[in-house]
Amino acid sequence: MTLDTLLDRAVVPGYTKLGYAIRSRTWPKNDPAPDSLTGKTAVVTGARTGLGKATAAGLARIGATVHLAVRNAEKAAPALADLQREVPDATFVLDECDISDLDSVRAYAATITSPVHALIHNAGVMPPKRTESAQGHELTLATHVLGPLLLTDLLRDRLTTGRVILVASGGMYTQPLPKDPEYQDAPYKPATAYARTKRIQVALTPLLAADLTPTFVACMHPGWSETPGLTDSLPGFTQLTRRLLRTPEEGADTTIWLSATNPRPPTGKFWHDRRSRPTHYFNLTQESPEQRDSLWRHCRTAAGIPD
Repeated sequence: MTLDTLLDRAVVPGYTKLGYAIRSRTWPKNDPAPDSLTGKTAVVTGARTGLGKATAAGLARIGATVHLAVRNAEKAAPALADLQREVPDATFVLDECDISDLDSVRAYAATITSPVHALIHNAGVMPPKRTESAQGHELTLATHVLGPLLLTDLLRDRLTTGRVILVASGGMYTQPLPKDPEYQDAPYKPATAYARTKRIQVALTPLLAADLTPTFVACMHPGWSETPGLTDSLPGFTQLTRRLLRTPEEGADTTIWLSATNPRPPTGKFWHDRRSRPTHYFNLTQESPEQRDSLWRHCRTAAGIPD
């Protein structure tokens, strides 16, 4: 067993800044190259804080024009100003899109007319109680699965040679595919709802990749990174692990790498720290191809994507 694999299986050291520090020593120093995305467009959802903001800065540093897709443009104005100071030669565009609201997604997709090189589905939520989206879907499902599927489908003609990356979570390893994706039949648990929808993202990634060929599709998890979302949703965990948490920049590294590295990695895989990873560590979380196909059809129908 390699040190990298040992770190991954041990979870705690691999997901923390220690795992990043050890693995990053082996990465080529010029990958991605400083001009990798010059002249190309990237869209990052949930770009106001944390991983999304760090991803936007990282993509801009290698030349991309970065669209910050946020729920509230007024609240995101300070983040835009921060990014402009951080990467002064870059071009940032502030866009308003509530990824959980399918009508907002449709309206936003209609405004994007040029080719998109990188579409980063980073937006995330963990409401303390079961909450519904504008269309009546459970909010974590709408934010992490339905909205991203719809936006990707609406932009498929602009993504032909591009890359789609879904930001998941290592917490998905604890959950199987849910039989009740809308979380209607059991007492609601925020962390479970979050992990279940991240499991859905991982399970559907190969199907999305096949549907979008030749577009590249990947899912990744960033490890444990100190972000406002983590602090707000899991304050006890954040306090306990603060000295071990990665910076947002470390957490965003693999997203940026997947967006720009050459040659392009294989599509349809799950990644962490620039390497593809197993999608299951426990037999109890395994799903069948029939279960994946059924959930794929369910989510596409719920998102309003035609067959």
